[in-house]
Amino acid sequence: MDLTEKESGVSQSQTACKQAHFLRDVIFHGKFQLLKSLTPEENTQCRQGLFFQDGRRRVDYILTYHIKKSSRAGGSRLRDNAFTRTLRRGRPAPAADPERGPDPSAEHHEHQDRDKALRRAEFENSLLEMGLELERDEETKTPGVGFVKIHAPWNVLCREAEFMKLKMPTKKVYEVKHRSGVMEKINAFISKLTDPLHPNLEENRTQKVKHLSYPFSREKQHLFDLSDKDSFFDSKTRGSIVCEVLKRTKCTKAKFSMGITSLLGSGVYLAAYPLHDGDVEGENAEPNDRKLLYEEWASYSVFYKYQPIGLIRKYFGEKIGLYFAWLGVYTQMLIPASLVGVIVFLYGCVTVDDDIPSMEICDQRRNITMCPLCDRVCSYWNQSTACGTARASHLFDNPATVFFSIFMALWAAFFMEHWKRRQMRLNYEWDLTGFEDEEEALKDHPRAEYEFRVMQKSLRTDHKSQKPEKEKLTCKDRFPAYMTNLIMMLLMIGVTFAIVFGVILYRISTKAALAMSSNPMTRSNVRLTVKTTAAIINLVVILILDEVYGAVARWLTVLEVPKTDKSFEERLIFKTFILKFVNAFTPIIYIAFFRGRLGGRPGSYLYVFESYRMEECAHGGCLMELCIQLSITMLGKQLIQNNLFEIGVPKLKKLIRYIKSKRRSFQEEEYEKKLQRYETDHFLEPFAGLTPEYMEMIIQFGFVTLFVASFPLAPLFALLNNIIEIRLDAKKFVAELRRPDAARSKDIGIWYNILRGVAKVAVIVNAFVISITSDFIPRLVYQYMYSPDGSMHGFVNHTLSYFNVSHFQNGTAPLEPFHLGFRVEICRYKDYREPPWSQTPYEISKEFWAVLAARLAFVIVFQNVVMLMSDVVDWIIPDIPKDISLQIHKEKILMMDLFMKEEQGKTRTEDSVTSEEMRHGPLTRSRSISHTPCPTY
Repeated sequence: MDLTEKESGVSQSQTACKQAHFLRDVIFHGKFQLLKSLTPEENTQCRQGLFFQDGRRRVDYILTYHIKKSSRAGGSRLRDNAFTRTLRRGRPAPAADPERGPDPSAEHHEHQDRDKALRRAEFENSLLEMGLELERDEETKTPGVGFVKIHAPWNVLCREAEFMKLKMPTKKVYEVKHRSGVMEKINAFISKLTDPLHPNLEENRTQKVKHLSYPFSREKQHLFDLSDKDSFFDSKTRGSIVCEVLKRTKCTKAKFSMGITSLLGSGVYLAAYPLHDGDVEGENAEPNDRKLLYEEWASYSVFYKYQPIGLIRKYFGEKIGLYFAWLGVYTQMLIPASLVGVIVFLYGCVTVDDDIPSMEICDQRRNITMCPLCDRVCSYWNQSTACGTARASHLFDNPATVFFSIFMALWAAFFMEHWKRRQMRLNYEWDLTGFEDEEEALKDHPRAEYEFRVMQKSLRTDHKSQKPEKEKLTCKDRFPAYMTNLIMMLLMIGVTFAIVFGVILYRISTKAALAMSSNPMTRSNVRLTVKTTAAIINLVVILILDEVYGAVARWLTVLEVPKTDKSFEERLIFKTFILKFVNAFTPIIYIAFFRGRLGGRPGSYLYVFESYRMEECAHGGCLMELCIQLSITMLGKQLIQNNLFEIGVPKLKKLIRYIKSKRRSFQEEEYEKKLQRYETDHFLEPFAGLTPEYMEMIIQFGFVTLFVASFPLAPLFALLNNIIEIRLDAKKFVAELRRPDAARSKDIGIWYNILRGVAKVAVIVNAFVISITSDFIPRLVYQYMYSPDGSMHGFVNHTLSYFNVSHFQNGTAPLEPFHLGFRVEICRYKDYREPPWSQTPYEISKEFWAVLAARLAFVIVFQNVVMLMSDVVDWIIPDIPKDISLQIHKEKILMMDLFMKEEQGKTRTEDSVTSEEMRHGPLTRSRSISHTPCPTY
């Protein structure tokens, strides 16, 4: 094609483009930018989708909407490509059928499309009146989707930054003084040692100076360095400013006022999101913050390095930055807890051969005959066959676990205090001090569902008393939703209890069935088989119910129709936490505190459905079974739910979106290269909030603290999971999700209170685990009250009661009474009861009451001592680091000095003008002022 033909083609395309835009402007009253021919450099930038068609104005935000596929034939883009030509060739226009009448459903859909188009036109015209600049793109490679690109010019950025009270760095810098003396040398030495652990970023270099920050003001622009206006507001800030404008802009010409949230909820727009900065992979990927995050944060090769928290905050905003900072602090604090937990476990391994009770159980010469574990099909058995269980129980049930429980309670207190100090340091570095008022003001925007319900309520009101702008939802409107919430929450908790009861029945029936097996290997491993399979069943049920409960909690919260996003988030967190906490810990609580204590005794067992005897603990106690349940549940949740789901689900959803958009009909790699940035981001998973991320870690925190007395390796497993979790989340946020709207926040909100609550409950739970579930208290009572020589010799015999086999209930005696090769007349069982030859046979003995009193006393002492120690830790460690407190005070003084100098300068200027007026008269003054040029910034 020669030059003339090219010019002719461009001219025709421009003419068609201008006509299309002119018609659209007439219909929609819009003022969209007309497209024009581009230079090669501008075209390259434009093709990436980060700029408008002029190649200069950056795209700050994107709105997407549904368009009819047939409307793409005209087009408003200059260039035509193979993709669109193929679509037009492969999709002929449907022929009209004169015999068939008009389709009512088609007319209805067409009416809806026109209504949505009018609402879009009004909203976009309002955005133009707000000062934003828009550009429409319907000739994309994404069938059925149109894009509105939004750019915020400098005057809008300044206006909104002042309205939002955004703190921006001023020209004034001051020296950040670090600790002096010995502490400075220690910090310098530690910094030198940990230098390889820091990401390769400039921000990690020790900053000796800091810019003084001040809320942006157009009247005080001279305070700020505006030499480069394009970079003064970064992409995160520009996106948040546009998002704020979108939330405030309303469609007022329609019958009901509708904002962007309502427009998204009613399908007028499909999505609204800020753009990612660029590509993360590929030869043509230009350097940008997203690419830097992908390389220095989202890569598994840097798992041993600290997170670039400053860069995360710069790209995603303070709220997401605080989450990853908290996750990093939590993971870092798990290191000492893991080390101590491993030491406690190794202590149990080393001392297992010296444990006298387990040695007595394993001594075959003692030949203690135990009562049957189930009715009829189970026979008598020797206590020495429980040797393996007793030795394994000592690994987790030893004196060191008491120390570890106290340590973990103090660890939780130290963790809370360390996070508060870290949070204050980040508030100072991110200029978030004094932020509370702005934070509350920004969260008052009504949600889409709330506005929609208000609109429906207004439709039902009488026209005479109709006041749409004053309508709101009352408690009466929400009463059915509140009742539904209460009933459904109770029902879901009841489902959890029912499933736990079902697993109990499975264990009882399976144990009886395996005991009847003819295979001796099967009979010898009945307990281990039943424990493991039941724990796996519990895990599968927990994973399934977690997903169900998450969906139910969201559905119930939507029914309540909270007004603001903050209210919605808090209600959702409360419901989700209650349901998932009950789901995860109900089976564990049953094993720890109820199993083996409701079964009765030989001759008087407690039955379920008159045929299933309640289960008992193994001879070594229920702690080993509790440990198995904890380990399988915790590891399963972390490996399957937290990791595999997080990797697989986003990729599966992305694949489904690809298939829906018919992208599979083309070569994907070639297709990806031609996509604009905003098209690529459209196919990413929408950001669903931080609630799932926090919830996942809170449940893990519960596993680490609540039952740590029975599972000292829990912190180690949590640490290993979190090392992977951080990089998984990083990759998800950088590469799998659309860029979230940057939200400001100075703390982690309600999650901190939940953490404190879990830490307090953990002290009580561990006190009961040590006193009731483990044999720690019975051993102490025997050693100091009943042992003839103050040792543990004879402890096992002391905990066993006697039973005369002739006292079995009818039909419950073993079918094979000679299973051991001799006739059994007396068998033993674990309990504190009187022997059959006493005056009160099988009644609870005085030893039981002594042990019970010691157990309750231990709970009270342990709880109060540990909580007192935690409060002491809380009191000793200040919430604000001393150096940060001094720096904040210094900033206030410097700011006051800055304004004092500014006022003095203004005073001198006014004095000079006054003296000039006195010499030359008011006319000269006014003339001189009129010729003074206005300052430009």
